[in-house]
Amino acid sequence: MIVLITGASHTGKTALAQKLLEEYKYPYLSIDYLKMGLIRSGNTELTPLSNDTDLTAYLWPIVREIIKTVIENNQNLIIEGCYVPFDWSNDFDEEYLKDIKYYCLVMSEKYIRKHFSDIQKYGNIIEKRPNDEWCTLENVIEDNRQVLKLAQLHNVNYVLIDDHYEISLSL
Repeated sequence: MIVLITGASHTGKTALAQKLLEEYKYPYLSIDYLKMGLIRSGNTELTPLSNDTDLTAYLWPIVREIIKTVIENNQNLIIEGCYVPFDWSNDFDEEYLKDIKYYCLVMSEKYIRKHFSDIQKYGNIIEKRPNDEWCTLENVIEDNRQVLKLAQLHNVNYVLIDDHYEISLSL
């Protein structure tokens, strides 16, 4: 089984993947780690500051084929990161889709406004984000607004974090 966890920045994708690893003993792959490995090794001219659309176009074909390989080998893997296109399911036949669970994490504006200091504080809980200048109230609200709009447009499974940050997934 593949568990795809995507969503807006700072929504807890990596923390959720870590929680699922501990609960189900499924390994996980951070697409951010894959990105940095490819960038640092010189296998791309993209940078950590490249446009998300360009990074998704570069990373998704690799991730897509990892997913197929894992399913073909009857193994389990959690994959988390924001570089999963909203039309991801178009890249798989039904034989693969039955083995993929997809979750998109999104925070409501109400939640962000009420808990913004926690969002900033927990931004480093798993991954270290030195100089996280991107994480402003306005950026987080806009990013989540866009992700929610796209999730609804593409009719994908999303988890709306609205009152409390409590996500429980049963695999």
